[in-house]
This record gives sequence, C-alpha cells and structure tokens, in this order.
Amino acid sequence: MRTGTVALVGRPNAGKSTLLNRLVGEKVAITSDKPQTTRTRILGVRNDPGGQIVFVDTPGVHRPTHRLNVRMVDTALDAMREVDAVVLVVDVTAPTGTGDRFMLERVAPLTVPVFLALNKVDQIEKNQLLPLIDSYRRQRDFREIVPISAADGTNVETLASLLLASLPEGDPLYPVDYLTDQQERQTAAELVREQVLRCTHDELPFSTAVVVDQYQEPEGPKGVLRLYCTILVDRDSQKGIVVGRAGSMIRTIGTAARAELESRFDCRVFLDLHVKVRPSWRDDERMLDDLGLR
Repeated sequence: MRTGTVALVGRPNAGKSTLLNRLVGEKVAITSDKPQTTRTRILGVRNDPGGQIVFVDTPGVHRPTHRLNVRMVDTALDAMREVDAVVLVVDVTAPTGTGDRFMLERVAPLTVPVFLALNKVDQIEKNQLLPLIDSYRRQRDFREIVPISAADGTNVETLASLLLASLPEGDPLYPVDYLTDQQERQTAAELVREQVLRCTHDELPFSTAVVVDQYQEPEGPKGVLRLYCTILVDRDSQKGIVVGRAGSMIRTIGTAARAELESRFDCRVFLDLHVKVRPSWRDDERMLDDLGLR
C-alpha cells in the first residue's frame, strides 16, 4: 500500500479544481470559467486498490493586488513544501508567459517528485503538443509529463497511477469513506458563490464573497435545510448587478444554487439570499479570517 499527499498547483484557470473533482470522482471544489475561483486549500481523497492519494487543490498563483490575493498565493506556495509530490497543471490553450516561468522557478528547488500535467489537450491540435512537451522538458527534469484533459478524463487515470507509484509506502491517512475536509457551511457558501460566478459579469467575481449567516440542519429524513446567506460586494454598482432588474438576477442565482445544494446535501433546501456592500473587504484581515481565507 502506498499513501501520501499531492499538491495541484499552477496559474489561475489552469483547470486544477476540475482535475481534483475528476481524480476523486465527486465534486468537492467549485469550478467556473473565471480565474481565481479557488481561494483556499481544498483537500480531496482518492482510494485505489494500491493505496490512497490525498490531493490538495490550491488557488491559482498570480500577481496579488489585495490582502485576499496575497493569502491565496501564499496558500498555494506553502502547499508545495508540505506534500509528497506536486503536479504543476498548465493550460495548453493559454499563451506561455511570465506566470509560467514564475511557476517553474517555484518548483525548481523541490526535492519531491514533480509531475507536469498539460491540461485541456482536447482543445488543441495534436501537432501543437509535441513542441510544448519538448519545451517544458528542456526547462526542468519532471518525473513525468502527462497530456490530460480534466474535462473529458483523457489520461487522468494514467496520471493517478503514476502519482500513486511515486508515493511512499504506508497506511491510509484517512478512512476509506472520507472525501474532503470542507465543512458543510463552507460547501454551501462555495456552491452559492459558484452560481454568482456563472450568472454575473466578468468584472464581478474577484470582489464577491458569500457568508452563511444561518445554517439550520433538516429535522428528520424529510426535513428542509435552511440557509440564510449574504453575498458581499465592493460597490453599489456591483450590488445592482447581483440583484438585477426587479430582482431577476438574484432569483436566477438562487434557483441555480438551490438545485446544486439539494443535489449535494440530498434534501430539500430553503435558500434566502441578500446582497451587502462591504467596501474593501478584500483588504480586511478580520473579514478574511471570518471567511476562512487563511
């Protein structure tokens, strides 16, 4: 039996959370087409006949502009120093730039096995892939370079097998029925935020957070989970975007979020959403602590 921890790291929007969900077989991290969706470390456990892999999804590494971003980047960089292996996830559809070079510099001194996952290969021509592999091979001696698609599963099982073989021998770190370290309140807040990201304009996601004000568990097998949540924004104009004309957007968000919540918690859900303007919350250390963004 082999067991150990593996960090998924990379630039924003590389597909790390989609890969985590694919690897563990269930949705434990929210996803969207917006960058900087993941803000904290998210743990997901995969059990195979040959052992257990504990994956650590991390925020995308980017140039920080607020205390929130500083914490996100620190979280990602710290994770690389606390695991048994690292997977650098690269979006092959994005132009190579300073962000990629920065990530290569960060993984260069690591002594644990470092794998390169070239993600989204389903979106490029095959003749584009070999030059990219050669380019990365010249820049670092990766344990393995694996072209994958987290979206459709291409080579994801191959990556998982290679990772498991690289881990030390040992007993599982978690019970076989353990999936993630995310608490139910955290999960609820993230599922609501996921729908805010999907339903609103591009300029909004970075300045939005969701706080669960009340979480009332269902009473009995046919009970209703009652959630009262606040969507935080930076400015009055953003509040208008989230609420929408005559409340149309907040209703759309609520309907989509309720469906996700009912699927996740397997019960009926009453969801009450409010929007609050909290200027500069991304630089408020206490607010970041309350949101669990440590």
